[in-house]
Amino acid sequence: MATPPSFSQIGVVFDLDGVLIDSHDQHERSWFQLAVEIGKPLTKEQFKESFGMRNVMCIPHVFRWAAPEDHETIHALGERKEALYRELLAVDGIDPLPGVVALLESLAAAGVPVSLGSSTSRKNIEVCFATTGLAPYFGPNYTGAEDVSRGKPAPDVFLEAARKIERDPANCLVIEDAHVGIEAALAAGMRALAVTTTHPRESFLESGAAHIVDSLAEVDAETVRALLS
Repeated sequence: MATPPSFSQIGVVFDLDGVLIDSHDQHERSWFQLAVEIGKPLTKEQFKESFGMRNVMCIPHVFRWAAPEDHETIHALGERKEALYRELLAVDGIDPLPGVVALLESLAAAGVPVSLGSSTSRKNIEVCFATTGLAPYFGPNYTGAEDVSRGKPAPDVFLEAARKIERDPANCLVIEDAHVGIEAALAAGMRALAVTTTHPRESFLESGAAHIVDSLAEVDAETVRALLS
């Protein structure tokens, strides 16, 4: 095995949902509330397929609620869904997933910068950070759907997230719970760690992920450095 890089060379890029927080329930409820509002069909299978995708992809291509060229309708539906999601978060409250704060503390102590790359909007990210108390760990280093032209599995969101912490993509570890996120990380030339909060372990075995864990309680700064060897 190659010599691990120094802590000063590496960075960690986190996804949001299913990695730092679990707002799967709020996302699901908000989509189904919207479906009822607009009188459109939506199945559990479609919702599961859409998880990790941007609204501009799932609304026309998975839910088929609008034609791909109907940008006005897609935008309006996406904005309404996100408003419903934030309302549910405000009512429910949300905590970081187990191991998240300990890992962020370990990385901070080692001098490893962190960034966030998510398919959700910056407004949603800011609400989640404020609700969970995670904002101080990330500061301005977060990238949302409106910051890039292409969503996952394209690498854009992770490349931008790495740029914000001034790290070479090859020295970044992406932590993801979605298959499209693992694809995006690999396309960016980064290593990926899969967390089984959303999908079963066996579904990641052929994904190219460097490591698979059931919880971030299994990960610390030294784990990250070893995975980047």
